[in-house]
Amino acid sequence: IWPESQSFNDEGLGAVPSKWRGRCDGGELFNTSNCNNKIVGARFFAKGIIAKLGGVPLSLESKREYLSPRDANGHGTHTASTAAGSFVRNASFGGLGLGLARGGAPRARLAIYKACWGPGVCDAADMLAAFDSAIRDGVDIMSVSVGTDQPPQPGYLDYQNDQSIGAFHAVARGIMVVCSGGNAGPFPQKVTNGAPWIMTVAASTIDRSFPTAITLGNNRTLI
Repeated sequence: IWPESQSFNDEGLGAVPSKWRGRCDGGELFNTSNCNNKIVGARFFAKGIIAKLGGVPLSLESKREYLSPRDANGHGTHTASTAAGSFVRNASFGGLGLGLARGGAPRARLAIYKACWGPGVCDAADMLAAFDSAIRDGVDIMSVSVGTDQPPQPGYLDYQNDQSIGAFHAVARGIMVVCSGGNAGPFPQKVTNGAPWIMTVAASTIDRSFPTAITLGNNRTLI
């Protein structure tokens, strides 16, 4: 997560509930002070990927990575703010779409569990450790935007992967697990995270357009 984003301001939020058992772990360019009444937990899990690869892979976007909960490629920040971003007024993209930005549950607290690295490399041991920690910490719901665009192999069952196993342990303890259906499609066999105990959510569209007029050298204008 990128904690400096206004999507994670704790304006209007009271003290952290006493039932919460999580913690904020410091690390590279991330201090415990980066947590607040919005980001109530932040942890990272890298022992598995380091044992397998000898280190953590770098992000394709920023050409680096942080051994901490800090986000190197923007994906965790994007998905966390989509799920529970706080109210941000006068937000826009270069002046387009000016208005109030907010996540689906803007008053919800966030606990961050970073278990994937670089361009999205996730080790099973790290993923399962993150699931176990979230369960112990006392989360109410898990939002896990991790999947694959690779077609399933013959004989593969979607409930055999580490993410589905971790999700099963959470659901068995009364914690809803919400996962992305993937970025491929629209064919049914492209859906990921299809285990029946997971709430699988498809990508969506918006009903807005952002037209831009481009005038060429011959004075012809295209939209």
